[in-house]
Amino acid sequence: MTSTDAREYFSTDGSIFKLAPQIIVYPRAENDIRKTARFAWQLAERGRSMPITARGSGTDQGGAAIGSGIMIVFPAHMNKILSLDSNKGFMVVQPGINYGKLQQTLHTHGVFLPPYPASLEYTTIGGALANNAAGEKSVKYGVTKDYVSQLRVVLSNGEVINTGRLNKREVSRKMGLATFEGEIYRTIDAILTENKVLLQQNKLLTSKNAAGYDLWGIGAKDGSMDLTPLFIGSQGTLGIITEARLESEVYNPKTTLLVALFDSIENATQAVLKLRPLEPSAIELVDDHLLNFIDTHNPNQLKNIVPKPFPKIILLVEFDDTLRRVQKRRSKKAKKILEANAREVRIAQDEHLQEDFWKIRHSAAAILWQNVGTKKALPIVEDGIVPPERLAEFLHKSYDLFKQFNLDIAVWGHAGNANLHMQPFLDLNQLGDRQTVFKLMDAYYKMVVEMGGSTSAEHNDGRLRGPYLKSLYGNEVYELFRKVKQLFDPYNTLNPGVKIDVTIQDLQPLIRHEYSISHLYDHMPRT
Repeated sequence: MTSTDAREYFSTDGSIFKLAPQIIVYPRAENDIRKTARFAWQLAERGRSMPITARGSGTDQGGAAIGSGIMIVFPAHMNKILSLDSNKGFMVVQPGINYGKLQQTLHTHGVFLPPYPASLEYTTIGGALANNAAGEKSVKYGVTKDYVSQLRVVLSNGEVINTGRLNKREVSRKMGLATFEGEIYRTIDAILTENKVLLQQNKLLTSKNAAGYDLWGIGAKDGSMDLTPLFIGSQGTLGIITEARLESEVYNPKTTLLVALFDSIENATQAVLKLRPLEPSAIELVDDHLLNFIDTHNPNQLKNIVPKPFPKIILLVEFDDTLRRVQKRRSKKAKKILEANAREVRIAQDEHLQEDFWKIRHSAAAILWQNVGTKKALPIVEDGIVPPERLAEFLHKSYDLFKQFNLDIAVWGHAGNANLHMQPFLDLNQLGDRQTVFKLMDAYYKMVVEMGGSTSAEHNDGRLRGPYLKSLYGNEVYELFRKVKQLFDPYNTLNPGVKIDVTIQDLQPLIRHEYSISHLYDHMPRT
């Protein structure tokens, strides 16, 4: 399609940017993607650039699901479960499948995909793979890349490769190929071998990290190699995923939920650090600023759930151990930890009571939907993560930063990972507010990096955070990322302007003058 209205529709995603494609392609099968990639490659060989952007449901908050050339839209046709073995716990799926629908299917087989994002009802598996998504269960279960064992990927020249863990002999065989795939294995092996110490010295110590390319997850001590982690979180800049084999975990709907009200950020942090070894399936946080915002704009939402005066911090701690006695024992220990630090602790095993308590955390979605005059909440500084022991410091410094810019703040997120979300209210139609966007971003991401954190825990770099990768990893590691990008995409046709070689100056002309996520109104998105 090349119609104006279609191009307009696909010119935005969940980010503050706007960039219209020239053509929209709805592939029915992998071969359509191969032809598209080959077409763009051949054009590039003749000096004409036609970039390719792969897109799921367009929820990306960093601007990675928009592009100026060919938009490949997966949900229309490539949205199937190709195979499912609940006994062995794996499935093979296409990238356009809706995450929530897949999760419902898995639940009927007694299993689930734990790293689901809050947006699972209106996002695709392809988007989760592209971003290395995570969510409320990640404190126990990890992130998307931990559940992907194999991929099929269309490379920038139209060739298809299969990824998975290869032993030393298989790697040698791949390196001997006279194909694009052979060149990839040879070059990646050289990059890892020649920069082993550099990579070890610059590995981030956060519990989640979606920034950059995962060069740390490819090789193993036994000489084996797996390119899968490199593609997970690469946002379509290295290849286009057409199939994924995913592993699952046993699903237990019978959980125990504890809700703790804290009058001190420090006490809440101490509780989180003591809770982590008990392996709760979630440790979620909301702050008093968020509670006050809800109370002002939608007072009935938390009525009879959270008493006034509001606490400084609320933690929601969940246990989902399949053995009832283990769940009971850990919940009991957690209750003692919380009671030693909190103003009040409540415990719930009843499904309906738990649902009421979860409203406290899910109420953060009101931030996304509520206008404050002409201002809207913007996803510009909303995915920082620091080492867990620095959670209290992270909160205090975030409050101070917003105060410095004279902005209201409300914080929610994954306390167990020290991964916080916050979205300032600004009016993109105002020049002053557009300038504030970049000043706030610079100050915020500098702060996160100085605290030993990552600029992105689960929402990835996109266009928005691409300019901060160099300060996060240092020049030398950033140059390795550039080498990887150049290796896989020598003509820069795969989602250019995302992650690598993107500057603040590149972003300024792309900013929308009115922010909206109206294409998600069917779903009432959650944070």
